[in-house]
Amino acid sequence: MAKIELKDVSLTFNIRQQKRVTLKEYLVQGLFRRSSVAVHALVDMNLNIRDGDRVGVIGHNGAGKSTLLKMLAGIYPPTAGTRTVEGSICSLFDISLGFEPEANGWDNITYRAYLQGESPASLKKKIDGIAEFTELGEFLNVPVRHYSAGMLMRLAFSIATAVEPQIMLVDEVLAVGDLAFQKKAQARMKDLMSSARMLVLVAHDFSTIRAMCNRVIWMQHGGVMMDGPTDEVVDAYVQSVTGPTQTPHVGAIATAA
Repeated sequence: MAKIELKDVSLTFNIRQQKRVTLKEYLVQGLFRRSSVAVHALVDMNLNIRDGDRVGVIGHNGAGKSTLLKMLAGIYPPTAGTRTVEGSICSLFDISLGFEPEANGWDNITYRAYLQGESPASLKKKIDGIAEFTELGEFLNVPVRHYSAGMLMRLAFSIATAVEPQIMLVDEVLAVGDLAFQKKAQARMKDLMSSARMLVLVAHDFSTIRAMCNRVIWMQHGGVMMDGPTDEVVDAYVQSVTGPTQTPHVGAIATAA
């Protein structure tokens, strides 16, 4: 069984600032006076996602969608509230990060697969399939610092999607390599999404959201504006953008000295 529960979850980033001061202030307080800006990325979120759910996350840029995914993946721990996630996770965002540039493609397959939770025994069964899917051939023997951006994304995507997750967290539709490889990549993504016990998908493409998701969360300023059936929430969001817009105050930025 896969499960995600958020109870009164908030996530705040404290960003330190330095401000130059006058000579008088320096004599009293020091050369620099430090202040912090508290950025409330997620605010009092309550979510209950159960086994079998296919959840889309929509909202304007900066609404907190990608931050939510990273918090669910464990990259950002909540600063308040409780996060409960049960089930193995596959996170498909920033998939090209973390390569060893001096190591070749084969070695990077091994490194990244272990980071994704594979064991030597499980990787042995998958490594040839990963290599074949990349279509990189002899380039797998070359250090990845010599790869083009497209080759690196092929390698990253092939490794990241070789897992068998219970929970999939996906940020946007991945554009990987040339047109032929993109079609193959999209087919693999559909297979993964259909086999996972739970899906949380961030996307601006509403046709993908409508096709893949049975539920949608509309985020606004770090909070949940609406949560419900896909067509109902997507239609409400589109209406808010194209018609008269009401913007409730959900999150804020506060400055503390």
